[in-house]
Amino acid sequence: MPYQLPQPAEIRPDLVVAPAIPEDDRIWVPQADSVWFRPLCLNISAGYWMNLLKVRKAGILSRHRHPGPVHAFVLKGSWRYLEHDWVASEGAYAFEPPGETHTLVVDEGVEEMITYFQVNGCMYYVDPWGRHTGYEDVFTKVDMCRAHYEAVGLGADYVDQFIR
Repeated sequence: MPYQLPQPAEIRPDLVVAPAIPEDDRIWVPQADSVWFRPLCLNISAGYWMNLLKVRKAGILSRHRHPGPVHAFVLKGSWRYLEHDWVASEGAYAFEPPGETHTLVVDEGVEEMITYFQVNGCMYYVDPWGRHTGYEDVFTKVDMCRAHYEAVGLGADYVDQFIR
């Protein structure tokens, strides 16, 4: 028997994204050359986002610091951080503690990397000496999605389904 009482009046609707890896390439939002993200949940009230990151090039993607924890699960390919001796390969889970600064690298020979990330707070981009070079947060992600979805004909409001 399912739950018989009413849900809270203020509750937001469930969010089910299927398929998570989209068949329509327009859903992937360009982030950099040969780098895209696919929003899954953009939580503007709690300040976090969940997305798939897809990379089709080798090299350094970014150097950044997080004020909050990050969770990652590798669906395809592999990646690593210059500051560590481990490699996150297909099927791997990684936890990134708040405050750590690291440099994301996709190695030669990886044709495509897709990783699920949950980012809490922001990504604070820095140079090798810690000088600020930029940032991303849930609001910049929403803005990127709106502009991209409008440009590819899905409509700026296409992103609204992912916002909680």
